[in-house]
Parts: sequence; C-alpha cells; structure tokens
Amino acid sequence: MTDLLDSIQIETAPNPTVSVIWLHGLGADGNDFVPIVHELDLSGCPPIRFVFPHAPTMPVTVNNGYVMRAWYDILGTDLARREDEAGLRKSQTLVEQLIAREKARGIASNRIILAGFSQGCAMTLQTGLRHPEKLAGLLCLSGYLPIHTTVEAERHAANHDTPIFLAHGRSDPVIPIDRAEKSRDMLKKLGYRVEWHEYMMPHSVCMEELDDISRWLKQILA
Repeated sequence: MTDLLDSIQIETAPNPTVSVIWLHGLGADGNDFVPIVHELDLSGCPPIRFVFPHAPTMPVTVNNGYVMRAWYDILGTDLARREDEAGLRKSQTLVEQLIAREKARGIASNRIILAGFSQGCAMTLQTGLRHPEKLAGLLCLSGYLPIHTTVEAERHAANHDTPIFLAHGRSDPVIPIDRAEKSRDMLKKLGYRVEWHEYMMPHSVCMEELDDISRWLKQILA
C-alpha cells in the first residue's frame, strides 16, 4: 500500500459524522479550496470534516514536462482523444485510500462526499462511479467524465442513485463547456441523477455556484 496523501483537514465542529474529500485541479494543491469552507452556508448541517489532499507531483506533458501537482498527465489539448488512463487509475487508488481512512475514523461510506474541481472533478467521477459502497454524493466542478468508454462496464451499482452535482462555466477556456455537457448527457443516459448548473464564468468558481453547492449539501445531508 502506498503512503496516504498529505492533506489539510478542517472540521466544522467536534466529532464529525460527514466527510467531504475535495480534490484540487492541475498545478494547485490542497490549499486551493480551503477558503471555501468559510464561504459555504452549512447552517443546519451535521459536523463535517473537510479533507483537502495534495496530489502527487509529476511531469505534465502539455506543460512541456514541467513538474507540478497533478492527478494524472495531460497528454494534449484534446482531452477526450488521448488520456493518461494509467495515471487516472493510479490516482483512483489514492482517493480510495482516503475514503478508507474516513471509514476507519468512523464515518459511514454513505456519509462521505467526493468533490473536485477540473482534474479533481475528473477524479471524483473516475472514483465515485466505480466505488463498491454507496457514497453520499459527487460534487463535480468545471471538469468532465474521463475514460468514458469504460464507465458502463466498470461502474458499480452501489452508486447508481448517488446524487451528482455537475457545474461548469459557460466561458471556460480550459475545459470547454461542450465537454462537460457531453459528460452530463452520458451520465443521464446511464441513469444517474445529475443536477446540472452553468454559470457566466471562466475556469473558476463563483458566488452563485457556492450558494447552489450549499443548498445541495444541505439537501443530501438532511
């Protein structure tokens, strides 16, 4: 077993009964989404442990081999045509280990939410759809469904009814919205409960989105 990823952890109150594992995007680290905890309206929610892991470092092909934090390599600008399947599956194992740790700390699988932005969104879908126990929800921001050709065969029935929050910026120059729309349509075709949101923003997060995330979290944790 590889070592557990280093992560930043924030608990909204003692003795949390819910965990949110939040995965950052390419070139960022766990610190990237820490400020969001204080911007979400979590009133009425049970105590939550937010876990913000740091992805491993690796050379990223599309960035001239520059070494940075990444969940998998980006081989070119056409994300759908050439994918680092080995890297995606390796990081899937790392995320599974984080889920296992939360369970070992007393959080039931169906009270664990996977969340992610950009590459972190891809990892949330890659891991969550295949996870063998029911999760509370998948929070997917400004990303896409990776290695989509294997999803139908590899997905696990345990998470067929798990709520999926899928959000994207209309003017995203990094991952065009049509890629996210194709991911949404495929998930819906496979029978998943997808709540879709789009915002007038680039590859980022906006206040309206945070309000929608707050409402969604309260809804699934009620």
